[in-house]
Amino acid sequence: MSEQPIVMYGAEWCGDCRRAKAWLTRNNVAFTYVDVEHDDAARDKAVEISGRKNIPVVVLPNGEFLVEPSDTQLAAAITP
Repeated sequence: MSEQPIVMYGAEWCGDCRRAKAWLTRNNVAFTYVDVEHDDAARDKAVEISGRKNIPVVVLPNGEFLVEPSDTQLAAAITP
């Protein structure tokens, strides 16, 4: 498969991050989790992608991204 995996930038203390991570896991969506709490470069990258300091930032294989997505928004963006 040539598609890049979904990448989620988040932090464990973030409720929206925990919820989004749980949704991805529950729906068997392959993703890479990047913890921005202890990684300044990752935090900077998430801000660069979204233009905001809000998390989670979920980057889709097509390059589009979601910031603080609801479960409904995740489902709409990820499921065919």
